[in-house]
Amino acid sequence: MNLVLLGPPGSGKGTQAKALAERFGIAHISPGDMFRREVKAGTELGRLVETAMAKGELVDDSVTIKLMEKSLSSKECDSGFVLDGFPRNLAQAEALDEILAKLGKRLDCAVNLEVTEEAILERARNRRVCSVCGAPYNLASHPPAVAGKCDRCGGELVARADDAEETVIERCRVYHKYSEPLVEYYANKGELVTVDGCRPPAEVTSAVVSAVLKRQAVKP
Repeated sequence: MNLVLLGPPGSGKGTQAKALAERFGIAHISPGDMFRREVKAGTELGRLVETAMAKGELVDDSVTIKLMEKSLSSKECDSGFVLDGFPRNLAQAEALDEILAKLGKRLDCAVNLEVTEEAILERARNRRVCSVCGAPYNLASHPPAVAGKCDRCGGELVARADDAEETVIERCRVYHKYSEPLVEYYANKGELVTVDGCRPPAEVTSAVVSAVLKRQAVKP
């Protein structure tokens, strides 16, 4: 099972990718998570992408594509994958097609999560992550047992730099300009399914799984 998740920033791609990876026993590949780890570690790559991420801009295509080719070529992806945050534009989508062709693989489905910008902003205001283990929380729908502390490790919960309102608005603008055309791209290839992402996470997961399995059943 090889999947791509589409949707604006804050649409729940990370949450759904983790659920799909567990449900289908496939790898969850997120360049955003990889970049954040590099930033935290202070590596050369981290310094390269930190400024772009803080401004809500896209990381240079060549850097992202090289990172994804390496990940998709790993044994971790032998049983399948779900991509969260890649591709982000048409050039990356075409590069993904080339990478998969080179590896003798094919994309099974592109899942588009539809979420309003108002809902995205509200989610960003309430989102927190553990500064130690990275566990995600939402102060409204999934708060920690002890305010400001991670349930798993007791680490301090912090707001991500890219969840600042002005950054989220800019990321949405970038999405509409560069990433939204991917919906049409995958629709034209007959690989797209669209799901309402404004519902509670568990309901969205159920809808996505149902849509993916239905697509698999009718796939030529």
